Amino acid sequence: MPSSVHEVLIELVRRRPTLVAELLTSALGLSLPEFDHARVDSGDLPDIEPTEYRADLVVTLTDADVPVLGIVVEVQLQRDDDKAWSWPVYLTTLRARLRCLVLLVVVCPNERAAGHCRRPITVAPGFTLSPMVLSPANVPVVSDTHTALERPDLAALSAIAHRNDPERDSILTALAATAHDSADGQRYIDLVLAALPKAAARHFLEMLMTTDTSPYYSQYFKQLYADGKTEGKAEGEAKALLTVLATRGFHVPEALAAEINGCTDDARLTTWITRAVTADTLEAIFDDLAI
Repeated sequence: MPSSVHEVLIELVRRRPTLVAELLTSALGLSLPEFDHARVDSGDLPDIEPTEYRADLVVTLTDADVPVLGIVVEVQLQRDDDKAWSWPVYLTTLRARLRCLVLLVVVCPNERAAGHCRRPITVAPGFTLSPMVLSPANVPVVSDTHTALERPDLAALSAIAHRNDPERDSILTALAATAHDSADGQRYIDLVLAALPKAAARHFLEMLMTTDTSPYYSQYFKQLYADGKTEGKAEGEAKALLTVLATRGFHVPEALAAEINGCTDDARLTTWITRAVTADTLEAIFDDLAI
């Protein structure tokens, strides 16, 4: 089952497929063919045998609607020796389908997986596949607000790739500015919250609720957080949670509202708030309650 980090990284490229082309030139130093459009194509790469091969994502660069480069995007969180057998199939199948040059780009949020994925794959004599790997070592650190506002997708990728970096707080602060700038920025923040470790996500959510420059979920969300400090942490967090649920359009049954207001476990309330930012159902937020 793909993890939230895996799905978020794929979603970043899906939302703006030009991102992978820009990183190939800026982070990996490649020279790409001239193109005027980038699109997401089917990741289904079947073989003539019944085995199914499915890439995480395929981005096709086109010039006047003619494919000029096919890019297979794979997210790899840990070592997987089977990929040395399936990745060449992805590329040769895509090459036959598009009839143009193809590349394999592997996105690794940690250097241990990246080191393994960088190893050349010998397919046949004279035929070696060298994956292009994006990792914390070459993903740009976006810690200034100006860049984050111009490129919220890159800022989001930076926050995920460098989530354990000493500069993490400055990266998250820059990303927080995008929440105030546009709804699109808020969507990228939601993706980052889903991908961060729980402790980092709680820290980022607190930052979003308290910053004066980048309010998240509007000014009254900030006020509720401030009220919580005077009313008592649990009471304030319960009120903040109910507000997040209302802002996201959830109907909260009276029994659930009573459970939330009666909860005195700060850690439990914080967990619910963190989940409420991105979850699609009440069940996903309150998996420890009978709803």
